[in-house]
Amino acid sequence: MRNFLTIVFLCLSFASFSQELNCNVVVDAQQTGDENLPIFKTLEKQLTEFVNNTKWTERVFNPQERINCSMILNITDYSGEIFQGSIQVQSSRPVYGSSYSTPIYNFNDKDLTFKYLEFQNLIFNSNQFESNLVSVIAFHAYMILGLDADSFSENGGDVYFNEAQAIVNYSQQENYKGWKVADGLQSKFSLIDNLLSPTFKEFRDVMYQYHRDGLDVMADNAKTGKEKIADAIKLFEIMNNRRPNSFLLRTFFDAKADEIEQIFSEGPNVNIASIKEALQKVAPTYSSKWRNIKF
Repeated sequence: MRNFLTIVFLCLSFASFSQELNCNVVVDAQQTGDENLPIFKTLEKQLTEFVNNTKWTERVFNPQERINCSMILNITDYSGEIFQGSIQVQSSRPVYGSSYSTPIYNFNDKDLTFKYLEFQNLIFNSNQFESNLVSVIAFHAYMILGLDADSFSENGGDVYFNEAQAIVNYSQQENYKGWKVADGLQSKFSLIDNLLSPTFKEFRDVMYQYHRDGLDVMADNAKTGKEKIADAIKLFEIMNNRRPNSFLLRTFFDAKADEIEQIFSEGPNVNIASIKEALQKVAPTYSSKWRNIKF
């Protein structure tokens, strides 16, 4: 009986304290010519454990609620303990009433430099800089959490975006790229600064309406869901008029362009003329996809 109770307790503990992310981490070092070195496998294993075992929030996530995501760390060069490359981060979330998962976050974080010694501890401290590698991973973890939360409730990602901004604030004191305003319009600084700025407030409205009012409705009423998605996308016209060709718009359509093309190319017929016009205005770089919408 005692052993049975112990097993039950352990199972309940796992369910109560499951971490938030289910992340597939890959370290690709092919460009170095030394991709078979043990240090790269060690780094991949440590990053996998770090991302998936760190408790990023105070929320309780059931195992089935963990957010599916991936981080591909491309190492292009290394010398001693200094590594250079980039990291591609993606996440998705399930759509109500279907087996489909919709992309939420797709970000290519370039010009990544970090120090790493094999088997060194990777520890996240929310109040201070530990290493650039830890800061970069933690920043993207909170971006994944924030955008996922925004897709389920209006401005639901506030607490996570504030954590991401805190990471930017203390990391910019170090001499690494991506954390400062001077690092350009496609940096981590710009991403979180824009996301929290009233100038781009429609972005978060779209995240909620597109997913909760649109995609999640399509299983029950495909036409209504498509119309809500079209209405959400049209909100981007307001934001685009205020700040044309913004970085946030590009991040959204980098994740969503294929999905939008498919949504409006099949299923119940809706008026596509106005949505195609809006798409051409706010995301002209994907015009070839919008031209394919002929349903």
